[in-house]
Amino acid sequence: MSSVRAAPAADTRSPADLVRVNRRFYEALWAEAALVDPSRFNTWPLVCELLGDATRPLEVAPGLRPRLPLAGTCFVDLSHAALRGLHAHGAQAAHGMIGALPCADASFDLVCAFDILEHVADDDTALDELARVATAHATLLLSVPLHPQAWTAFDDFVGHCRRYEPAAIEAKLARRGFRIERSAIYGMQPKSSRMLAIGQWYLTHRRERAMWWYNRVFMPLGLRFQKPLRWRAGLADTAGVDEVLLVCRR
Repeated sequence: MSSVRAAPAADTRSPADLVRVNRRFYEALWAEAALVDPSRFNTWPLVCELLGDATRPLEVAPGLRPRLPLAGTCFVDLSHAALRGLHAHGAQAAHGMIGALPCADASFDLVCAFDILEHVADDDTALDELARVATAHATLLLSVPLHPQAWTAFDDFVGHCRRYEPAAIEAKLARRGFRIERSAIYGMQPKSSRMLAIGQWYLTHRRERAMWWYNRVFMPLGLRFQKPLRWRAGLADTAGVDEVLLVCRR
């Protein structure tokens, strides 16, 4: 069973090790997965709202689960398999990493980074890059896992190097000129630690079968039973919350 335990006080993996872990996991995942249209996620109403004021959107590390529209969005991803999938659907996508975005300063008025910051050893440089490419009045849409004490073996398995204390991520954003306008509980990860442990075992030992179930059963069911996002002003009470979605303004 995937037991809850505290995250290590210091992640002993080097930045290069983390890149290798994440590249190996997600390159294989995206090579065997199908692209899910952004309109199928519960973030779509928010995206449509934000695009009413934004004309130059960027999404970093979407994999094959982009939340922004394929047409008109600039995507950046480290995974070549993800890039092939995005290109096959007509998207504009470039190879790159969040810590060194291949984009000019102040290029985008909507910057999105879902489920990526926790994978990066140097998250300060990653946040600096998101701030660099954002315009003076840009919106930043960011999701992160919370509470180091909620760390599980699954965090290790998928290449996380941290979970955030709520006050810590709020302070990091503030130092780059972003304030949290609103927040919502977020994420499609099952709450059952037993289910996560079973999924982890099958991905390791019976990958072909695991991917069949993931693509044909679990992902469609997850999309079907998503709950609408419930927004709260600022950073709402996060006690017991596994992951949070933040709308940030400059």
